[in-house]
Amino acid sequence: MKLPRLDDPPRFQGLYVFDFGEWCAVGYTAEEIATLLESEQFRGGKVYRIQRAWPDGRMELRGVTPDRFQLESGMFFGRAGQSDALRDFHELAALADRLPPPCRARVQVAELESAACRFVTALLYPAEYDDDVGAWLTRGGFNGGDTAEGGISLVGAFEAAAKTMLDRRQLWPAGAAARSREELFASVRRALQR
Repeated sequence: MKLPRLDDPPRFQGLYVFDFGEWCAVGYTAEEIATLLESEQFRGGKVYRIQRAWPDGRMELRGVTPDRFQLESGMFFGRAGQSDALRDFHELAALADRLPPPCRARVQVAELESAACRFVTALLYPAEYDDDVGAWLTRGGFNGGDTAEGGISLVGAFEAAAKTMLDRRQLWPAGAAARSREELFASVRRALQR
């Protein structure tokens, strides 16, 4: 895989490289990668996330499996009392207002059918962003829940156990917005996508 020369490599950190086989392109968002992988034409492409990029042009890439773009992950903050769980919910919403999350996400607070922690505030997001969401929560100083768990496997369990949804909110990232399918497919031969 031959990567194009980047004028400002650090600005590509957190974005993706798509290896089409005959060529590759740098600078896709996770949503754009998911769109490419869903297409018949590009289903066999290889995907790499730019973990780090240095001014001299070096980049640290991490291979990402196509399946990862189809999964949802989450972080779940359990509380014994409803008021504490609602406070966690409002703190996450306020954090997103002052420091946008790294990806689109949903925050929900629910009463569960039966659990040690009867009320849970859930932060749900695309699985590819596990590391980014954890770093975002740390940067924002969020320290919710009497218990905290996370992962892909817990999303279905939370949805099945949620007896009463108390509140929910959609969270939106700042930064590079995904392009429409038409724009994306019209630009696949460009080496630099941003």
